[in-house]
Amino acid sequence: MNRETTRTERSAPTREFTVLLSPTRRAARLARLLTTAHLGDWGLPTEAAAQIVAELANNAMLHGRLPGRDFRLRLAAHCDGLLRIEVTDTRGERLPQPAASAPDTETGRGLLIVEALADRWGVIPGPLPRKTVWAEIDPAP
Repeated sequence: MNRETTRTERSAPTREFTVLLSPTRRAARLARLLTTAHLGDWGLPTEAAAQIVAELANNAMLHGRLPGRDFRLRLAAHCDGLLRIEVTDTRGERLPQPAASAPDTETGRGLLIVEALADRWGVIPGPLPRKTVWAEIDPAP
C-alpha cells in the first residue's frame, strides 16, 4: 500500500483550480466533469484523474457530509508534470481506510481504485473539523 500521511512540499503549481461543492451526488458528478474540463484545457491526461476525483468526491459526499457544509476540490498542476488532487471535507474524525470488500457488494472499493490509479495518496488531518484526502499522479514518461 502506498498510503502516506505526510506531505512533500513542492514548488508552487503552475496551474490551479479550486471549487466548493455541496455534498450531493450531483456535485460529486460535477467535480468529475470540472476535472475533465480543466485538465483538458491544460493539455493533461484526464482519465485517471477524473476517476480519482469521482471516488474522492463520492467519499466526501457519503462519509464526509455534514448538513450545510461543502467539500472542496483542488487541482494543482506543477511545472514538472505532477498533478495533485485534493478533496477536503468537514468530517475530520472519519479517516479513510481502504478495505477489501466482499465480491458481491456494490460499495467499498473507492480507495482501492484511488490506490491503483494514483502514484501516491494520503490524508492530511485538520484543521479541525476538516481533513484533506489527496492523490498525486506523476507525469507519464
